[in-house]
Amino acid sequence: MHDAKVTTCAGKQDDGGARVDGATPGTPRLSIIVPLYNEQESVHALYAAIVQAIGEIGASAEVVFVDDGSSDRTVEYARRLAQLDARLRIVKFRRNYGQTPAMAAGIAHAHGEILVTMDGDLQNDPADIPRLIERIDAGYDIVVGWRHRRQDKLFSRKIPSRIANWLIGKVTGVAIRDNGCSLKAFRASLIKRIPLYAEMHRFIPAMAAMAGPRIAEIKVRHHPRRYGRSKYGLSRIYKVLLDMMVIKTVSTFASQPLRWFTLLALPLLLLALPALAHTVIALTTGAFGMSLPIAGTAVIFLASAAILVLSGALAELTYSRGDLRDRDFLSLTQRVEPGRCTDSRVPT
Repeated sequence: MHDAKVTTCAGKQDDGGARVDGATPGTPRLSIIVPLYNEQESVHALYAAIVQAIGEIGASAEVVFVDDGSSDRTVEYARRLAQLDARLRIVKFRRNYGQTPAMAAGIAHAHGEILVTMDGDLQNDPADIPRLIERIDAGYDIVVGWRHRRQDKLFSRKIPSRIANWLIGKVTGVAIRDNGCSLKAFRASLIKRIPLYAEMHRFIPAMAAMAGPRIAEIKVRHHPRRYGRSKYGLSRIYKVLLDMMVIKTVSTFASQPLRWFTLLALPLLLLALPALAHTVIALTTGAFGMSLPIAGTAVIFLASAAILVLSGALAELTYSRGDLRDRDFLSLTQRVEPGRCTDSRVPT
């Protein structure tokens, strides 16, 4: 058990820019969640652009900055803004966990009816948020941004992304042009029920597809990176491929794990049967000598098939009797800091 330090604050900014203590905002309709990792140059410009977008929407809103263990002054700058605006809250990890855990932490701590996620490097444009909200208000459950004029390197970012999006669409059956775009809007009642881990944030539409949501995709702006460098590259491709296999398995066989493990065991069983027949005939008739390699192969394949089937039976029992969803996974070692005031200890 670890303790996550939770700090709550009441403070807001009046029309003159002064900080007013003692006011607490009500439950917002909109929550904007932004993971940050070493983005000190972007924080102020990002906050200003988000506030402008909120003003255009005209609805109650909050902003959740999630610091993913930054080693620069990102948290310091964000804290200064949070002292002036009660709508801004900060979730801080003690070390770097990655983009998906950061998003999941923001989603867990968001209070809005509609949740919007976006990157913190100013490549996503907050000015597109009102258009996302319009589609949610039109009856959609998930609205995905499509960077149709993506401002990234061709060979290291664009081409791998297009291949990955094609593969994801074929494997999961959810054809999204740009799964990697972080600018998305969700109904909180849906997204808060989807478990996120590893690199799963780009598979949210595919994960949610099991619940039959209405999904829309709209063109959004994409700007060149203004500060720093990209935190992601070709090294994450193998993670995406592995996660894609997990999504396919979960979406197809989550409620019937025994069937999935049995299908995996069938090839091993088919390979084991000829070797087993050869060994039995050799032992019973003596027509030819028994081959130890063939007998060993039969034993190994049969044992492997049996282990898979038993694993499927155990998974079936676990699914029917237990809760597989680790809802508290991302409470980890995070610290929530919406300004200053009162501290409390929250067991995780």
